[in-house]
Amino acid sequence: MVRIAIDAMGGDYAPYEQVKGCVLALEKDKDLSLILCGDEGMLKAELAKYKYDASRVEIVHTTEVIEMNDIPTKAVKSKKDSSTVVAFRMVKEGKADGVVCSGSTGAVLVCGTTMLFRIKGVSRPALCPVIPNGKGGKTFLCDCGANLECKSVNLRDFAIMATAFAEACYGMKNPTVGLLNNGTEDHKGTLLQQETNVVLRETSCVNYAGNVEGRALMSGEVDIVVSDGFTANIAMKAVEGCGKAVGSTLKRQFGKNLFNKLRYLLVKDIVGGIKDTLDHEKVGGAMLLGVPYVVVKGHGNSKAGGFSVCIRQAADAIRGDMIGKIQTMITKLVEEEKKIEDLKKVMEEGAKE
Repeated sequence: MVRIAIDAMGGDYAPYEQVKGCVLALEKDKDLSLILCGDEGMLKAELAKYKYDASRVEIVHTTEVIEMNDIPTKAVKSKKDSSTVVAFRMVKEGKADGVVCSGSTGAVLVCGTTMLFRIKGVSRPALCPVIPNGKGGKTFLCDCGANLECKSVNLRDFAIMATAFAEACYGMKNPTVGLLNNGTEDHKGTLLQQETNVVLRETSCVNYAGNVEGRALMSGEVDIVVSDGFTANIAMKAVEGCGKAVGSTLKRQFGKNLFNKLRYLLVKDIVGGIKDTLDHEKVGGAMLLGVPYVVVKGHGNSKAGGFSVCIRQAADAIRGDMIGKIQTMITKLVEEEKKIEDLKKVMEEGAKE
């Protein structure tokens, strides 16, 4: 049975939506058990509202909460009994296979890197959200904000880890990878993009399709978009803003007059279908890649449905052995690089003779 630790106090609507989301996840997945970390009294009061299999739920009482405005590094050090830190401790101590949190992103990053550390060979962990695209599929964006400044080796590792994520959690076969750039030509971009473009073409375990522009996040022309965290975060927020602008514009136009309201009734199902297709709540949260356990960071404003998807997303990654796939791919890459270095040394020694 998959066992997942839940930060039940992190998020804009915690613990109400988190508890409801846990119940929904338990209903859909009979091979799942949850450890809810948070105020025991509040959690029991919320759980009492629902029917669920109590044998698959454990509550670990905590007395503190890391707030969104807390400084992450200080909060993780000073609030040892916070729901976030305790949830990560459950994983570190082997009591859970993964963790799901909708609280502070900074706290999740600090806990992940300082408590769980990195997979051997991974240069840096990264956050990889799933973005619904115009083809009705999913686009993975890695990194979306964990690393503001990167080197080409970091972006290469992001591509490898996102590939393993897409394969393990969503069953994708040989997903395509694009490098976010200001043009598709090889000479475009800064020195970072130009170097990374060359490195990715030489990375055997990645199905690299070349440079892609920002529209690729929504067009679905590639499965994975790789970028430094600064650029990708801006791109992701722009996409979110565009979606909200379109939604508010449609609402305003259809509400202008009685005739437009009647016209809306004719296309209500189409508008609803578009909304469902592009709803981030239906695709899950951002996976923290590069740590040796499954960590899912849900949206801070996640409601029950979205939070339950995050839990099932974590369970799928655990069952699909995402961590093992990352380790295998990174190890293979390191071995290939070592062979190349050894060959170079032999050639250099031969030249000297």
